[in-house]
Amino acid sequence: MLISLDNIQKYYKVGKDSIHVLKSLNLQIESGEFVIIMGKSGSGKTTLLNLLGFLDTFEEGRYLFNGKDVTDLNESQRSDFRNNNIGFIFQQFNLIETLSIYQNVELPLLYSKKYKRSQREAVIREKLMQVGLLDKIDVKPLQLSGGQQQRIAVARALANDPQIIFADEPTGALDSETSTDIMELLKRLNEGGKTIIMVTHDQDLVKYATKIVRLKDGVFVSEV
Repeated sequence: MLISLDNIQKYYKVGKDSIHVLKSLNLQIESGEFVIIMGKSGSGKTTLLNLLGFLDTFEEGRYLFNGKDVTDLNESQRSDFRNNNIGFIFQQFNLIETLSIYQNVELPLLYSKKYKRSQREAVIREKLMQVGLLDKIDVKPLQLSGGQQQRIAVARALANDPQIIFADEPTGALDSETSTDIMELLKRLNEGGKTIIMVTHDQDLVKYATKIVRLKDGVFVSEV
């Protein structure tokens, strides 16, 4: 089992009030699955994704990753775990506009400190080739279309060869044709062995999933 959540409770403080965002969640995800988390705005789906990706914490429950209990990692341990095991793709791409495409894809490799310069260049070229944009290696993000920027974001997410890719509304800022291109790319990555967990509200995208999880008001209402 790659991921196992046991009775997860998540609260947010708003002034003196405490809002119960995720309620007694239990979830199991096998390696190689393509999981789509669906739900309306405010249902808790992005909070769940951030929790799974070690970008957020929770108050109660237990989180196992590859059989290891990662519930109580400190912030430094969480950061190291993210960088070594996880790739992220966001709706707004989150590329750094002042850096070249090469430098954007290089960032996770610099954080990991596992690669020499020559090794980093080989990895960057490989990942850009994988998303079909090696010819854009020296340009800046704003010189690219939205679809191309999201492909670069995918290349960056793949840089450290993560076990799992988290995607938060990865097609939300794209037109339908470009959305299909990105989803087909994610599908190929999944077929190549990458576990993908994606948040979306777009019902048309569920055909790509091997598992669909629906959230409503912080509770799972169905799982297929």
